[in-house]
Amino acid sequence: MKSFNFLLNGKHEEKPRNSGLTMVLDKGLGLETAESLMKISGEYVDYLKFGWGTSIVHEQDIISKKVAMYQSYDIQPYTGGTLFELAYMNNKLEEFFQEAHNLGFKAVEVSDGSITLDHDKKLECIELACSEGFEVLSEVGKKDPVKDKEFSIEEKIDLMNAEKNAGSSKIIMEAREGGKNIGIFDESGKAKEDEIDQIMNNFDNTKILWEAPNKDQQVFFILKCGPNVNLGNISTEDITSLETLRNGLRGDTLGKL
Repeated sequence: MKSFNFLLNGKHEEKPRNSGLTMVLDKGLGLETAESLMKISGEYVDYLKFGWGTSIVHEQDIISKKVAMYQSYDIQPYTGGTLFELAYMNNKLEEFFQEAHNLGFKAVEVSDGSITLDHDKKLECIELACSEGFEVLSEVGKKDPVKDKEFSIEEKIDLMNAEKNAGSSKIIMEAREGGKNIGIFDESGKAKEDEIDQIMNNFDNTKILWEAPNKDQQVFFILKCGPNVNLGNISTEDITSLETLRNGLRGDTLGKL
């Protein structure tokens, strides 16, 4: 039983859940540190992204043990999109999928945030990953703010629908780790509400993972969409903080849900 359980309102759905998903960014935690964190916070995490290409610089044994550990807490770990992009650039997709299988991953991210990739080819890669037995999360948006602004919201919505139809279980809205001057956030990190409304009115909201690395962004989405909005790129340090926001246990959302 939780401490002060009589004050917990239970606004955030419990696992297994289809909404209120939390995707956490692992930037290279050690196995013992990650497991200690999951012992107190694993029930609040649904997806765990091994950030960008961090998996390459650590031993296979450590990665596979971390993958299995996260899965033991009913969490879906997956490879970051930059790793897929690197494999695609080097014509190593077959080897990439095999290594992901060998390490125990059951999900991968397909993105084109840092490379130029024809969208029809990206859709083929999504379909290929699905045929390999992976759950696919795909990301829409560019990591370079100038390139990202070349796409209108209407174009991004079209891309999102096409990727969903190709087999992506979740569409990630790019905001990077910093959450400023990219995608749906302006230079100060403030949400562009008109653009968000347009997306929400033209796409299945249950399929969107909004990258919201900063607390103010998390508060914005929770107050706008409710405690069971899907949020991603949450730092490992902010798992508990986000859960308190979802349940109205912090001043920003207290009495507002």
